[in-house]
Amino acid sequence: MDSHPGDTAKNYITVIPVEYPRSRVYPQPPEYMVEPYNDYLRERTHDDYVSSDYKLNPEAQYEDRGRLYTVSKRFEREKPHLSTSYLDREREWEKSLNSHAAACQDPGLPVSKENAINTNLEMQMSESHHNEMNPVQRMALSICVFLMSRVVIHMELEDGANATAQDLLQCVLQEEQLALPRLAASMFSLWMSSSILELQLKPYHKPYEIRQKWRVLTNKYSTASDARLLRDEPVLSFQRNVFFSRRAEERIKDQKLLDLLYEEAKYNILEGRYPCEVSHYIMLGGIQARIELGPYIPQVHTTQFFREQQNKFLPAHVSRSSWSWLRISGKNSPEVRLLEQFKRIPSSTPSRKLVRKYLEFCWSLPYYGAAFFQGQVEQPVRDLTSLITHQDISVLVAINAQGVYVIDNVQCTLLLGLKYEELSWDFAKPSQEDNPDCLPCLFLQFMVLENGTRVSKILQVFSKQAPMMDTLISVFVEELKQRTAYVEESERPLYDTSTDSDDTQVPLTMVSRREQPQSCLSNKLSKLTLATFDEDGRCIGQMGSWSFSY
Repeated sequence: MDSHPGDTAKNYITVIPVEYPRSRVYPQPPEYMVEPYNDYLRERTHDDYVSSDYKLNPEAQYEDRGRLYTVSKRFEREKPHLSTSYLDREREWEKSLNSHAAACQDPGLPVSKENAINTNLEMQMSESHHNEMNPVQRMALSICVFLMSRVVIHMELEDGANATAQDLLQCVLQEEQLALPRLAASMFSLWMSSSILELQLKPYHKPYEIRQKWRVLTNKYSTASDARLLRDEPVLSFQRNVFFSRRAEERIKDQKLLDLLYEEAKYNILEGRYPCEVSHYIMLGGIQARIELGPYIPQVHTTQFFREQQNKFLPAHVSRSSWSWLRISGKNSPEVRLLEQFKRIPSSTPSRKLVRKYLEFCWSLPYYGAAFFQGQVEQPVRDLTSLITHQDISVLVAINAQGVYVIDNVQCTLLLGLKYEELSWDFAKPSQEDNPDCLPCLFLQFMVLENGTRVSKILQVFSKQAPMMDTLISVFVEELKQRTAYVEESERPLYDTSTDSDDTQVPLTMVSRREQPQSCLSNKLSKLTLATFDEDGRCIGQMGSWSFSY
């Protein structure tokens, strides 16, 4: 966004096609215990999520109860009345913003093409706070909104400083060159994203003000170094709304909407955010190549061509090959397999059908359409050497309407995936709030059979974004409860754990994940540091930081 203080020019919009690329010290945790499930459930609705704020100093005001067990601190947490607590936290949030705003030394609003496709997350700012905020002085701004389809909407607004996310969204939806149908208003939202933090803006948010406070937000919700924070540049992007139903999406016929969804799904595939088997990445890469390159031409589309271009069609962890430095291709090298998949697609197949096929596969992935949060988990200590040298695993926590998924951000594989019916969760503040190395935590509890005995496991995810994870999980669980309340006991359950959406038929090549117990979509508990409890809630095994609590 470029400011032009005195400019009184009329508002106008330009559509521009562009090309752009794509040690924590372990503190001693507080003591925890496992309590049996009871009827106390925190009530939080979708409207609460949309109208309330993620606080800069969040507090867990209520205890979350699941159908199995939930984790709580040994001492009883205070449960003040909602109205008083809510107002106090709003005042605390406002004070914190004012105190940190003075320290923010990056008031400019540069837009970086390199960060243009960063995706997903929901930031909370309350309507009460919004109504109390004084309007920014009238200021003309140049604002760019990046689409996932390598198009930038450039807007010149007379009062851009006070323009809301809803205003800018309407400008995008009304752009004649895009010609998007009305359904796009509920399917897509504006996001302000960088490699550090990703926020889905609410309709009343003012992007200019969010950008001004970006340093405050990244300080509160990330562990990035000062140097990285100084270099961090967020961008505005037009992306899928995390609350839009996948079932509704699968019924869409409009090709313009499908093309936008395809571009966003392709980004998540290429960035390794959607873990798949290598064969599936090859299949999707072949479809993408056919869409972008057209039919196979033997003289052009050679093995050497795909060896040089494979990074455009495959994630980095797949395109790496032990033969790549020799510039020769083995029989099973990624470029050879990619070429074979590309050649297999009939030349008469229209691109619109291929876009649909690509999306059908992505719709079958359990974490499709999720909001992504950054965090870290402990690695299991195997021996004395690993005790000294081991580090936390960097993870992405993907949260959507179906469940919670912990993804290894380096290996691009699923570590743990749980539907809401299978888990209990809780949020905990740092035990030492003044210690920057002591992070907030999200606890995930689930049942397993271990040596024929039913036990519960608890995973601890360390992250400054844990309060946001907690809130989003609460919203989806509350919506699930409301939907389930209308289902008759004789009817089929809303979520049938015996039939997974992963079995959705996808053309070309598709291997049943049920036949792959060691597939990338299976839980890998051996790679996680877990605490184990019996059915009576007694701790019978602990690892890592858990060991210090008992």
